[in-house]
Amino acid sequence: MPLDPELYGTFLVVALAAILSPGPDTLLIIRAALSGGNGHGFAALIGVQIGLLGHLAAAVFGLSILLLAAPLALKGVALAGALYLCWLGYRNLRAAAKGDMAGESGLAPVAKVGAGTVCRDAILTNLLNPKVILLFIAVMPGFVAPGQSSIPLQLALLGASIILLNIIWQGALVLVAGRARRWLTRPGVQRGIALATGLVFIAFAGLMVTEFVAAPA
Repeated sequence: MPLDPELYGTFLVVALAAILSPGPDTLLIIRAALSGGNGHGFAALIGVQIGLLGHLAAAVFGLSILLLAAPLALKGVALAGALYLCWLGYRNLRAAAKGDMAGESGLAPVAKVGAGTVCRDAILTNLLNPKVILLFIAVMPGFVAPGQSSIPLQLALLGASIILLNIIWQGALVLVAGRARRWLTRPGVQRGIALATGLVFIAFAGLMVTEFVAAPA
C-alpha cells in the first residue's frame, strides 16, 4: 500500500475538519447556488477543485515550499487574496444597495454574469488563499511515511483525498442550497443574502490580512 494506513486514517480526520470549516470557498459556492441554481453552484465547485489541483501540483513539485521559505512571497499572495475578496464583497454590497437583484428569472446578479465568471471567481479565490497553501505544504507532508512509497506519490494521493472529500461536501452543499433556492428567490431575501455575503467576504479579507500580512514574519 502506498500510504501508511494509520497515518492515512488520521490524515482523513484532519482533512475533513479543515474542509468542514467554513471559508471563502464555501461561501462562494453557497452564494452561487442560491442565486443561480445548481448550474452556478457546480460551476463554483469546479472552480474550487481546479484551484486545489493547482495547489496540489505546487506541493508535489515544491513550489509552495518556496512561498513558505520566503515570507514576503506568502504575504504577497495573502494580500492579493484579501484584495480579491474585497472586490467580491464590494460587488455583492453594490448589488444589494442598488436593489439590482432581479433578472429575467428573478435571480440575483451572479446568475447574470454566467457560469464561467462564477468558476473563475472560485479558482482565484482558492488559489489566492494562503490557508490552502499551508494545508497542502505544511500539514499534508506531516502524514508522509518515509520508505512507504515515493514521496511525490504519497503527496499526490493525500492531495487527491482532500479534493475528493471536498467534492462530496461541497456537492452536498450545492444540492441543499439549490433546493432551498425555491424559497429564497424573492428580491428582498436575495438582497439580504447579497448584503450578508458581501460583509462576510470583506470580513474574511480582514482576517487574511491580520493572519498573514500584518503578522510579523
